[in-house]
Amino acid sequence: MSKRFRPWKIDEPQFLPATVRDLVAKDHLARFIVSLVTEELDLTEITASYRGEKGQPPFDPAMMAALLLYAYCSGIYSSRRIAKACRERVDFMSIVALDPPDFRTIWEFRKRHLKALSGMFVQVLKLCEKAGLVKLGHVAFDGTKIKANASKHKAMSYGRMEARATQLEAEVAKWFATAEATDSEEDKRYGSDKLGDEMPDWVADKKRRAEKIRAAKAELEAEAKAAAEAQAKAEAEAEEKRKAEGRKKPGKPAAPPSPEPAPKAQKNFTDPESRIMKSKDGFVQAYNAQAAVDAHAQIIVAQEVTQSAVDCGQLVPLLDAVEANLGRTPEQASADSGYCSESNLEALESRHIDGYVATGRAKDAVADTAKSEVADQSTKAATNSPQPVKAPTRVEAMREKIKAGGHNSPYRLRKQLPEPVFGQIKQARGFRQFLMRGLEKVRAEWAIVCTAHNLLKLAHGRSLSAAKLMAPQASAAAA
Repeated sequence: MSKRFRPWKIDEPQFLPATVRDLVAKDHLARFIVSLVTEELDLTEITASYRGEKGQPPFDPAMMAALLLYAYCSGIYSSRRIAKACRERVDFMSIVALDPPDFRTIWEFRKRHLKALSGMFVQVLKLCEKAGLVKLGHVAFDGTKIKANASKHKAMSYGRMEARATQLEAEVAKWFATAEATDSEEDKRYGSDKLGDEMPDWVADKKRRAEKIRAAKAELEAEAKAAAEAQAKAEAEAEEKRKAEGRKKPGKPAAPPSPEPAPKAQKNFTDPESRIMKSKDGFVQAYNAQAAVDAHAQIIVAQEVTQSAVDCGQLVPLLDAVEANLGRTPEQASADSGYCSESNLEALESRHIDGYVATGRAKDAVADTAKSEVADQSTKAATNSPQPVKAPTRVEAMREKIKAGGHNSPYRLRKQLPEPVFGQIKQARGFRQFLMRGLEKVRAEWAIVCTAHNLLKLAHGRSLSAAKLMAPQASAAAA
């Protein structure tokens, strides 16, 4: 007797569900995001940009916003892949109501409303706070390098720019001279309707490349001059402060900052605002993406993107962003050694934030302990001597604070909070490279990525809350 199988009704007509929402379960993320966008998010900035009745009606902005947010939550960022999912995946079909937009429409909508879409970060963050997912009891700060939409091989150092531009200009000049010399010969050969000195495309390309190199060289020189002026101004202000306090800077006076770029300073031709940065994958053309993560539910409470490869200058702007987003500062804060400086620790003190900032790398902990023991011995020796003991610096005090806290110190949260968030964004949802170019657009793109992360946390938090509310009702009904 042969085995019976379930009927394979591949050609049998099917009845569609009553609504496209029935394509997915009631607790599906697609339904949650559609409800959130239509009922709780303010899309006035997007809808107000549509005026007039001429032309074909555009897609509903609420539907397009929900589509983009759901795509980012699903780890799909390319407009072509989003459009393909709208045609092939029922969860995307339930959002677009079986009326899929073209990939160009998705790309144009994102490009046109990039600023407004990035502004949803604060709206979603406040919804997370309203849902009880943000406490600001402890916030951890960290940064991660994300590749730019540019190759590091499409960059050139300042030292090579002048030589390469001169070489290209000489080649172009040589080709022009050759074309001019053979003009009469080609005129006889091809006729009077041809000039004989038409510039080939490859000549124009090299000429444009020489112009681009010159422009990049000028940008590097302008940046170096501005940095030198800023450094000189900061040093002058510091010197005036020392004079007012009656102090003198030890050692020999430092050389004045040079207004000329370093020979190894590079400029990328594809995305000039990106920078070469060191990461776990080696040196990459990238941006430094920053995030402040709340300890209660790993909600990102502040985010930023910077061109600087170091994190030291980002702690104060992130603290200001947290206060601007939520109207208050965290009670505690932790960060790795990249954020450690006297000025950053002073900023934490002035804001009355209990800070835990690493003073060295984890592998240097033994060395730090040895240094602290030597410092303790020198302190005891200084106590027995008649000379007064100098007060410890903020960095030294932080080192002793972390050492005294032991394993129960909140210092341990500096890795337990941001690293899983970056892992979820880069590994689970596959966001390892920006799609857009330019610092302003990259900042907006990172804001949308962080918004998607918070949306997933909010969806999970609300589903847990609903489950907790249903549990007493179920037990009462059973009784």
